[in-house]
Amino acid sequence: MQKKVIIIGSGNAALCAGISALEQGAEVLMLEKAPEAQAGGNSRYTAGAMRFVYHSNDELLPLLSNPDDERISHTEFGIYTAEKFGEDLMGFNDGQPLSLHQKILINKSYDTMRWLASHNVKFDPIYSRQTFEKDGKYIFWGGLTLEANGEGVGLVDAELAEFQRLGGIIQYECEALELLTENGKVIGVTCDTPHGEYEIEADAVVLGCGGFEANPELRKKYMGENWVQSKVRGTPHNMGAGIEMATQIGAQFYGNPGGCHAVPMDLNMPNYGNLDIPYIDRKNYRKICYFLGVMLNANGERFVDEGINFRNYTYAQFGRAILNQPNGFAWQIFDKKVEHLLYGEYRFWDASFVEADTLEGLVTKLEGVNPKQALATLQAYNSAVDTSVKFDPTILDRKSTKGLSLNKTNWANTFDSPPFKAYPVTCGITFTYGGLKVDERAAVLDGNDAPIEGLFACGELVGGVFYHGYPGGSGLTSGAVFGRIAGASAGQV
Repeated sequence: MQKKVIIIGSGNAALCAGISALEQGAEVLMLEKAPEAQAGGNSRYTAGAMRFVYHSNDELLPLLSNPDDERISHTEFGIYTAEKFGEDLMGFNDGQPLSLHQKILINKSYDTMRWLASHNVKFDPIYSRQTFEKDGKYIFWGGLTLEANGEGVGLVDAELAEFQRLGGIIQYECEALELLTENGKVIGVTCDTPHGEYEIEADAVVLGCGGFEANPELRKKYMGENWVQSKVRGTPHNMGAGIEMATQIGAQFYGNPGGCHAVPMDLNMPNYGNLDIPYIDRKNYRKICYFLGVMLNANGERFVDEGINFRNYTYAQFGRAILNQPNGFAWQIFDKKVEHLLYGEYRFWDASFVEADTLEGLVTKLEGVNPKQALATLQAYNSAVDTSVKFDPTILDRKSTKGLSLNKTNWANTFDSPPFKAYPVTCGITFTYGGLKVDERAAVLDGNDAPIEGLFACGELVGGVFYHGYPGGSGLTSGAVFGRIAGASAGQV
């Protein structure tokens, strides 16, 4: 008899679960509480970049939407090994060994990309953000090479088209309120719709409806008072409902509850992401070129090593660092020398910034900042830059400062080329790390580590994948990996 599977959510993880369950011959119904125009979860707000293991250009070609792109012949994609992926994840584990979930993410990453490509989901090299041109070649850096064709919107649209092509059904404005159980087994959900509440029964339920980043009360509960004021980069619908429904029937909350992906964003951005404006505009509120300059807080002091590593390994953490500063903001400062290297988001028509021809003039325009200390910080920084080392943004160039209490490790240039520009930034939260504990089948576990029969999970609400940060592009890959596993498991119950 054909199994019936309910998928809650409609982002990348949920759609991968739906496609995978359909491959098992299941009848699949996807429930999405948002209206159709706002569906797709946080995935639609992303740049669509995905991190995965690969060993050659040839392994990338089957994934590409345009493998005949003339740039490919003079592109150095490098390699990204399982060992390197593990090292990168370990760098954010605060001394903990790789978790089961991280090992699954690494080991299944390339196979999952090939699986997506076999389902008409294709990818493009990230020439705009992950390369620098050097000696006539495009040099990729940081282990992140491909993004979904059409970025996050394109990823969701392609996955949804495949889900529906295979026979999946999606119902919008249908909010899951409660998991139905019988003798400890999940047998369906109670839903709220414009036509009232009703129950839907199923052989299995997959939770793929996101974390709790859009819920100020849960952010305060799990992450602390400061996080009430953070801006939400993505959907307003990720309120942690899947986590709460599952824990109410005994599921185990797991991972780092205070951890999250949090990015430097324009201080004047809206409080939530907005799908009504083009993706390029939503993306341009992000401000992640701090590694080419410095950041100052309200006291006029630097507070992070802006050049400690490639921005792929720091941007998801530096939002938190900014939020923890006085009044939860900072200013990013650059000079003319690096302006051509700044991403397009800094030239966005709505980008907030001030400029001046002198550092003395600039610091007086930094609203909320102690100008005297800011100038002293910038002058001390200038004096500490090692001018004997050549600046090279394609590598960890070791062009550093020396003798400061907080040195900049790479890409330290003096501020000597006016005009000088400064951009006000705050913290934009993307997704939370704490969530449900699942096993290798993506089955949700109870407090005794026993699977809750009929219940599976994937995506942001899976705990134990990320702890204190993550290498960029891992989130969508994790959603796809665990979505594929969860859907296959649910379709086989």
